[in-house]
This record gives sequence, structure tokens and C-alpha cells, in this order.
Amino acid sequence: MLRPKRIGGMENFIVSARKYRPQNFSTVVGQQHITTTLKNAILNNQLAHAFLFCGPRGVGKTTCARILAKTINCENKTSDGEACNTCVSCVSFDAGSSLNIHELDAASNNSVDDIRTLVEQVRFAPQAGRYKVYIVDEVHMLSSSAFNAFLKTLEEPPPYAIFILATTEKHKILPTILSRCQIFDFKRITNNDTVLHLQEICKKEHIEAEKAALHIIAQKSEGCMRDSLSILDKIVSFTNGTLTYSNTLEHLNILDEDYFFKLLDFMQQQQLSEALLLFDTINQKGFEGDTLLEGFAEFIRNLLVSKDAKAAMLLEVADDFKQKYLQSAQQLNLGWLVAALNILNEFTIQYKQARNKRLHVELCLIKLCYLHQAIELLADGGLPAKKKLIESKSVAFRALPIVAIKENPKTPSTNFTTATVQQEAKLIIEQTEAPLSPKKKDTPAMATGSTGKAKGIASLQTIREQVSRQLSQTDVRTKPLTEEELHRAWGLFIEQLVERKNHSAVTNFKAAELQITSEISITIITNSIFQQKFIEQERAGLIEHFQQYFGNKLLTYSVEVEEKELNTEPVERSLNSKEQFLKMIEEYPLVKELKDRLRLELDY
Repeated sequence: MLRPKRIGGMENFIVSARKYRPQNFSTVVGQQHITTTLKNAILNNQLAHAFLFCGPRGVGKTTCARILAKTINCENKTSDGEACNTCVSCVSFDAGSSLNIHELDAASNNSVDDIRTLVEQVRFAPQAGRYKVYIVDEVHMLSSSAFNAFLKTLEEPPPYAIFILATTEKHKILPTILSRCQIFDFKRITNNDTVLHLQEICKKEHIEAEKAALHIIAQKSEGCMRDSLSILDKIVSFTNGTLTYSNTLEHLNILDEDYFFKLLDFMQQQQLSEALLLFDTINQKGFEGDTLLEGFAEFIRNLLVSKDAKAAMLLEVADDFKQKYLQSAQQLNLGWLVAALNILNEFTIQYKQARNKRLHVELCLIKLCYLHQAIELLADGGLPAKKKLIESKSVAFRALPIVAIKENPKTPSTNFTTATVQQEAKLIIEQTEAPLSPKKKDTPAMATGSTGKAKGIASLQTIREQVSRQLSQTDVRTKPLTEEELHRAWGLFIEQLVERKNHSAVTNFKAAELQITSEISITIITNSIFQQKFIEQERAGLIEHFQQYFGNKLLTYSVEVEEKELNTEPVERSLNSKEQFLKMIEEYPLVKELKDRLRLELDY
């Protein structure tokens, strides 16, 4: 485990984040794109007067700022732009006694007076060394007044002054500050870089650690090196210097991935009871429902990534589990993975609002267990696959006698075409032939009615004779399209609108004009677009009414708008008092002269 320092018989423990803080650019982990740029700027003497280091917490912003301040004042720089760590300036810097570096925590010193004090110090040149470096940490916490007080000095500082601003929230900084700085964006440290760095520290401290355990620590830290070192210190104290995969999971309260693989197997086999029992076991171990939902969602994401060899590089799991993920992903349906990830996302979002947390998670597991059936149902067009396998049986229709249709002279006749009657007759014959066996086609069939008595049914030959007789008696007629018949049909449709109590439409239909443009075309003329819309709303019923009334399926109509000119004749109105006075003085000018001489003011 980490070896503490002894001072006067007392043990003084130094956390790993401080003990192993990088002292030069080459030891900074995961930020090579920034350290290389800074070293080249030092070697080429192209240093900016203001830097802005922004990025997530614990990725090395303040560390790089201190290394930069130390390196530019080093008396014996190396050939690759690193500090020598042996000169007076480097030694004093490491000891914390250098006068050329000033750090300001803007989280607690964010007022205008604090910035004015800093600006006053900038006026004094360094006593030793070349540059005075001012590091302002958490610069986004400065007030607007403090930012404005800092603008002029930041834009035109003395040649010996360099400002390094560090922040985790760049969007909160004023644009006028951003434009005066050279911005460096720090990225999150990858899991592989974190694991390698932890392995080096474990080797130096003689700690036995499994690589899978260090990978779990790296995942938990989410790209923050400071957090990973703090977690390492805790687990070393918990395990007495031996890190294994199991005790790391136990200490960090993380669900083992074996639980997720078991849960996945239960869902693929639709074993709901086993899945619920496994959730109960997980719950008894102290894991909340949201932990299971979030962990299983990440597990499904990893399986989805493992489906494609190109995306397998995005798989951030221990090497021991990679092969297992790849094998399991090939056996799963891509559609199931996407649907499961969507369900888990919805239930995770709704978890906080759920009153019964346990039931909420169990409902999610129920949906996932029967997700295969839902996917099959959608793929088969809404019918389960099992029902589609059942052979359809023919239904025996009872032969019905054909009744001749008589025309009612009082109402418009419903005209049937010959093709329609033939089609219906063919349908009746096919339905009658289906239930009859070959031996009984030409003999009368027997049917049982509601009273239970057997009644005779006409034979197939009799049915054919009745159909032929009906076809010969069918009178196929169409009414001619005349203005008289058109207005009569129009009036019948308006009566239908009255019965439906659609009074707005009735008013607009009565105001419309009708014109016959051809034998199969009608034009309806309206006065406004508003009236046209009312008629268009009844298009389906109106066209069906016309075709049925005239017995012509080809009959159509169109609606046109002809706006009438408004009556522009002048309207007589009474004159007001001013107009009456003006008309009076126009006829009698002496009245105006009298008014002017007497200097009268009229109140119109």
C-alpha cells in the first residue's frame, strides 16, 4: 500500500493525486496535443501573454499551468523544452517558495477588489527570473465587474507578465476575455491511459492489482485522473494493498457484469420468473433500481457496439470480458438490442417520478422479457406467428333465395349495371359451391333454422336459373343531366344537410349557383373562398349523391369562386357642424367676413 512519510514519529500521509502530480510535460497523462504545443512555443520563443486552459475536472489544467510557469523561468532548459529541475528557479518552485508565480482562486476571490490587487502586483517586475506568471483558477466564477476590471491588463500586460486562466465552464466567460487569450481545450483521459498510469503507481508502491480492477476504477472516474487516484487510495486502504476484481466491485458498489449476462439469458428465453428473482437478489444486496437500469442500459450499449467489428473499438470494458461481449452480440438480434435500449432509456428517465420504484423496474423487466413477441408481432403485420401457422378453414354459407328488387316510383331509383349484378351472382354461386361436397352438388342441401326444423334449399341449378332471370329483368337506366334534374338533386342534398342540422353548410349551398359544363361535369359557382370551403367539406357525400341520383359513376363537379363587385354608389348622410359651416360660407361669404371681424372661435 502507499507508504506514508514519517515526520517526528508522526505519520504524514500524502494522497496519490498530490504525491504523483506531474512535474514536467512528459509526465502529463493523456494531453499530448497540449504539452507538445507548449513545448514548441517555449523552444521557438512564441509564448502568448494570456492562456485559457478549459476542460473537465481533474484532467491536468492547473498542473500544466504550473509546469508552464516553472519551465519558462528555468535557467537550463533541456533540448526538448523541459525544465531541468536542478536550477535555483526550479528548486524554489518545487519547494513552493518561488516569487515568480502567483495563484488566485477565483471561486473565493471573485470581487473587483481582488482583481485590482492582482493588477497592482503586475506593475512590479520580477526580482529573479524572466517572467512573472499569474494563474487564475476557476476563472468563470469572477463577477462581471471583476472581468471588466481585468480586461485592459489582460489585453496589454507588461512584457514580463503571463496570465494563465483555468476553467471547467468556458461558456460562462465573457467573449471579450476569450478573444484576448490563447485557448487550449483539455480532453477526458481515456480508460487505457488511466489504467497504464495506475499500473505505474501500483508498481512503485508495491501494490498487487488486477488489470480488471484498475479498469473498473478507470470507468468509475469517467476520464478524471484525480478521481481515479482518490478511488485507488480508498480501495488500497480497504483491501490492505491487494486489489482484485471482486473486492473493487464490492467497495465501489458496482453491479458485476455476470448479473447482466444472466439477466440477458433469462430475457432471451422469456423466463420472467427467473428475471424477477434475480432482480430481488440484486435488490437485497443493496443496489437501487436506478443502478440496475443504468448499468443494464450500458451493458446493452456495449452489446450493440460489439455487433459491428468497426465499432468494437468503442467497447470500454476489461479485456477479460471483451471476447464474451463479442460472442454474445453475434447471437442477438439488432432490432431487439435497439428496442431494449430505448425501453431502458425511457424507464431510467421516469424512475424519479415513479412512486413504487420496485414495481417500475419490474415492469421494465416484463417488457424486456416479452420484447421478442412484440417485435415478431410488428414484423408479421400485426398477427402472431403461431396464429399464421393455423390453416384457414372454409366457412359454409347457407344459400339465400334471390329476391327481385322493385323500384319505388316515389323515390329516386337505385340503378345497377349489368356488370355489378353479374359480379354479385358469381359471388353467390362461389359461396354456395364451397361447402357442398362433390356428391351433393346436384341434390338439395339441408339447413337447420332457429326452430330446429329442416328446410329445403334450392339446388345449384335453381340458383343459376334465378340469377339468369334477374339479369334479364334488370333495367339499367341513367337519368339525363338537365338543369331541372340538377336543381332537384341539389335540393335533395340540401334537405339531407338540414336533417343533419348543418345550418352553416345549408346557407352556403343555397347561395351557390349551378352550371352544366358537359354530360358528366357540373360547375358550382360561389361568391367567396369561405363559401367554397363549406362546399368542399361535403365533397365525398355530394359526389356520391350526384352519381347515385343520375346513375352515372363518371359524373364529377368542380367549385369556382366569382367575387361580385361591391356597390360603390354614394350613400346619403347628414353633414356635421363643420361641414354645415363650410357649406354656409360657400354660399354666403359675408358670414365668414363677420366671423373674422368679430374674431370668433367656433366650436365644431
